[in-house]
Amino acid sequence: LKINEGLFEQLIKISKSLKAKTGAEAPRLDGLLALRGVLEVLEEEDSQEVREARRSALASDLERVMDALAETRGAEGARLGELADKHLRAIQRLVTVASASAQVQPEALRERLKKQLDELLAASPALPEERLAQEAAVLITKADVREEIDRLESHVDSALDLLAAGGPIGRRLDFLCQEFNREANTLCAKSPDIELTRIGLELKNVVDQLREQVQNIE
Repeated sequence: LKINEGLFEQLIKISKSLKAKTGAEAPRLDGLLALRGVLEVLEEEDSQEVREARRSALASDLERVMDALAETRGAEGARLGELADKHLRAIQRLVTVASASAQVQPEALRERLKKQLDELLAASPALPEERLAQEAAVLITKADVREEIDRLESHVDSALDLLAAGGPIGRRLDFLCQEFNREANTLCAKSPDIELTRIGLELKNVVDQLREQVQNIE
């Protein structure tokens, strides 16, 4: 604590002058000290050596902390990379199984389409050729899941390439997860049998697990 000498002396003079004029009691010392600005609180300044020592200690600690953070992030990134690769390999296996499914093969598609066209013609024998072509196109689109499987295979390759490249790939992987989920949904919607539907549902489950890990990747 430090007394503001100049202000304190002015207050003493003023109080003496007022006492002489009015006869009032002079203010007590504790009253004068309580006035704002009379007592000042000063922080002790450190020497240059102390400041330099503190700065050096902070810099040293900061460097150790940053090294530890980088090491932890590296270990966590490696773990996430392994999990993401595991899920992608699982997706890849499921896509391979779906691709080999009997219901996806050309012969099966041809037979199913022929049966559906026969049913369509039997229900509407006088259907105009243009309308028949439209209905046939719709049936073909609904029957063939090859396009979805091809896109899934392409997305798997892209995701594996991203993992191998490293770097800040979280957003791109998250986008691919959305694409995985979209194709899996379409596969389930177009699936002609229970087995292919089961594969599609399992795909969705693995994609959800992958996306949970991807959310933690920068």
